[in-house]
Amino acid sequence: MTDNLSSVNEHHLQHIVHHPRMKAEDRRELILAAATKAFGDYGYFGTTTDKVAKAAGVSQPYVVRMFGTKEQLFLEVMRRAVDRLLAVFRAELAAGTHDLGPRFGRAYIDLLTDRGLLLSLMHAFVLGSDPVVGREARSGFLEVYSFLRDEAGFDADEVHTFLANGMLINTMVGLRMSDEFETNPLAAECLITALPEKLDRVLELGRVQRAEAR
Repeated sequence: MTDNLSSVNEHHLQHIVHHPRMKAEDRRELILAAATKAFGDYGYFGTTTDKVAKAAGVSQPYVVRMFGTKEQLFLEVMRRAVDRLLAVFRAELAAGTHDLGPRFGRAYIDLLTDRGLLLSLMHAFVLGSDPVVGREARSGFLEVYSFLRDEAGFDADEVHTFLANGMLINTMVGLRMSDEFETNPLAAECLITALPEKLDRVLELGRVQRAEAR
């Protein structure tokens, strides 16, 4: 029962794969979800369209036919990630303006249930020198920044703190710091301090990742 984080997504993907009358938009989402996890796990250069196709249960030519190139697929994954991030933030904002920072933070960590979504963005952010990916990554980052400033009403310092905390969380997830939680006091302190309310979410993700690696 260590696979709680990914069981819903995987069940949904399996249902789509085996459904004889799958709609085109459902198949597209299937591939994007598989690509999001692959790019999150292996990065841009470690992911191939063949690896995505196998994860999605479709043929590699089908992936290429739908998205064209790995670069275009990665851009679609990045766009999906930014859209999902802004959607959960706007849902929190619609519920009221009290305690927005902590509520945004909890909503952000809950996105870990969409495997690879946050880490795929991190992989995009380190490709700033790429003329295509870098431009789109900067645009997505600034879109989030603009939302926090203009819609959520954060001042510049509040945005800085919020984004810094988010990057720290991404770094710890990318490092799989939860692997050291039980054995390294510094790792435990870092995780507990950064994730006072959602530590269980990250520890569960770590258990899922270790189970998948076996």
